[in-house]
Amino acid sequence: MPVTKGERVSKNGRMNPDEAKNGRHSSRSSHGTSRGAMRPDPAFPKRAARHEGTRRSSASNSSPGTSRQAGSAAAGNAGGRKGETSRSNSRKTSGRTANGRKRRSWGKRIGLAFVFSVLGVIIAGLASFLFLYATLDIPKADQVALAQTSTVYYADGTSEMGKFSEINRSIIDTSTLPDYVGQAVVASEDRTFYSNSGIDLKGIARALVNNLRGLPRQGGSTLTQQYVERYYMGETTSLKGKVKEAVLAVKINREQTKDEVLGNYLNTIYFGRGAYGIEEASKVFFGHPASELTLSESALLAGIIPAPSAWDPAEDPDMAHSRWERVISLMVQDGWIDQAEADQQQFPQTIDFQETTSSMTGTTGYLLQQVRRELAETGAFTDEQIDSGGLSIITTIDKARQEAAINAAQMMNEVEGWNPDSMHVALSAIDPATGEIVAEFAGSDYQKVQRNAVTDDIAQAGSTFKPFTLLAYADQGGSVYDQVDGSSPRSFDGLAEPVSNVGNTSWGNVSLIKATSYSINTAFVTLNEKVGPQATVDTAVKLGIPEDTNGLDATLLNTLGVASTHNIDLTHAYATIANGGTRMNPHILREVRDSVGNKVYSAQLESEKVFDAETVSAIMPALKAVMEPGGTGEKAAVLGREAAGKSGTSDDQKSAQFVGMVPGLVASVSMYQSDEAGNPVSLDNIGGLYQFHGGDWPADVWVKFMEAATADLPNGDYSWYTEPNPVQQNTPPTPTQPQSVQPTQPTQPTQPEPAEPTQPSQPGQGHDDDHDTGGSQSS
Repeated sequence: MPVTKGERVSKNGRMNPDEAKNGRHSSRSSHGTSRGAMRPDPAFPKRAARHEGTRRSSASNSSPGTSRQAGSAAAGNAGGRKGETSRSNSRKTSGRTANGRKRRSWGKRIGLAFVFSVLGVIIAGLASFLFLYATLDIPKADQVALAQTSTVYYADGTSEMGKFSEINRSIIDTSTLPDYVGQAVVASEDRTFYSNSGIDLKGIARALVNNLRGLPRQGGSTLTQQYVERYYMGETTSLKGKVKEAVLAVKINREQTKDEVLGNYLNTIYFGRGAYGIEEASKVFFGHPASELTLSESALLAGIIPAPSAWDPAEDPDMAHSRWERVISLMVQDGWIDQAEADQQQFPQTIDFQETTSSMTGTTGYLLQQVRRELAETGAFTDEQIDSGGLSIITTIDKARQEAAINAAQMMNEVEGWNPDSMHVALSAIDPATGEIVAEFAGSDYQKVQRNAVTDDIAQAGSTFKPFTLLAYADQGGSVYDQVDGSSPRSFDGLAEPVSNVGNTSWGNVSLIKATSYSINTAFVTLNEKVGPQATVDTAVKLGIPEDTNGLDATLLNTLGVASTHNIDLTHAYATIANGGTRMNPHILREVRDSVGNKVYSAQLESEKVFDAETVSAIMPALKAVMEPGGTGEKAAVLGREAAGKSGTSDDQKSAQFVGMVPGLVASVSMYQSDEAGNPVSLDNIGGLYQFHGGDWPADVWVKFMEAATADLPNGDYSWYTEPNPVQQNTPPTPTQPQSVQPTQPTQPTQPEPAEPTQPSQPGQGHDDDHDTGGSQSS
């Protein structure tokens, strides 16, 4: 029988017009469903089934009468209740799926996802661990990683400079050692050694985090891990390497006894002083075999294992003593010794250590020590890696120029009156564009004197500081063509004594070019008063003089070089000038490769523009005039190049300096004398000269070096140089004394010049350079 539209609507649970008029309820209400309001529709069996379920639920919770009353009420309030019913149904169905199930919140979903992810990682990690454990065999000891000497090369990367350490190891039967030797190491390095499984998961995680964050590098924290790392694998920092190390440590812990692991560890660990293993360590520290070690000696060796070179009693006695006390205390805590035995211990005396590596002799020893120091300062290499990591270390030292530096410096040994035991020469040369140290003479024999004359010793800079005041003046807008008062003597506010020029020569008004060329003291003190002494200090620091330099103060006389500098610092400062105001950090390391040829370090060329090229160009006419005939550095004219620089002499000729540059190379030569206590002593009667100035023997050494060092350099001007405007900026001052056209002293710089001014009749004889207050000192 056909079904009308109205009937279908009613049968589907919707109200037709007749039902609405009669107040009859539809198939649904807010409380339930009427028994008589719905009949199953054969055309929609699924819908009928759902409604049947609804009816049963409604029938169990309400009576027919209640249903009819609800239907009547619904008909009377159909308009008002419709909205409420819609809202009620909306609240009941919110957060539910189409089939009525409650939806999970996003927080729960994320939480479950995280839990399952963690479980997945754990399961995968365990599976990987078990796979590696089953497939990884214990290899034979990696003797290459264990004992491979690091080699240092010249800048060409092929010419060998030397080696850091000859491998010094003796394998012994550790069962012959006193028990407290191993106990001290266990107490200091791995107190859970006899109970752990060979690994420390917390230690591995901590090491990886520190390594990834760039903090000081850490390895395995258990003895077994350290043993595996040193004996089988070499140092590892990658995630893959650490996992493999951990698996191997667990496997070795199961296949070797604890005593075997400890014994192998004692035979392979690095103790410093080039000693690998407890036997050689005992010999180099105490002069006897390991079988004779005392409890106190054992505690010291165990205590310095993490940093054996740095904590060596000869290097840091306070730290060594602290580490020794720590081990003794831990041995008491762990029950290895009792307190009474600990109280009887005294800090052991070590013997003097002398480096026996053949490379550390002569002039090369200084270079190798400087390379080692710079390697350590990078923070990328441990002492053990430097000595035995099989590193290939390429330096910035040019082999030909280094030989030229040695030949030039050692020419002083042939000069009458020169005593190499108390008189010193320091020479350093830098490529200003890169900061690379290309040559360096720091001493004759490292085995005799372990103090680097270039980087460790200090000597007063003298007049080499005057260009710093000159540059400060140019930076303030001044010109080298301006004139200043060079009369002598002159009094200045704040100074107890007048300032004089060499021989008390009174120059009157002179340009700053002439004042620089002849190194006129009073002219530069006048200029320093104008620019402010702090400006001279600031300029020196910007160029490369360290702020903590001895005597570097904002005083009126700082322009005369009362500060005591390292030779390398003067070279650095003038290299910044030679680079057009861009400062590069001096360095001796260029590149490091590991034992298989991978590049593990490359020098970073750090530059900073501290002065613009125009400002630096403004002072170059004055610095060039120094190196021309008539200037205090006239000997440099023999090079036939665009040389510039400055000489300097301290009071009483206790030190003399000569700093010069040509495009592409800067070099400094320092000479000074000290007594046995390191106190400065005047350089006098050297080569027949009654006085000793920077323009004398230091200039001779500089010229001899530069003649060879510049052989392959193109001859040209500085690429950044711009010709300054030769216009006087200021009004000439009124001289304090009558101006002399020519000084009358026999040492005057304007005396008739010889036919070849760069080759005086007597070697070492040059124009007098103004000497300033102060002296020299070794540190």
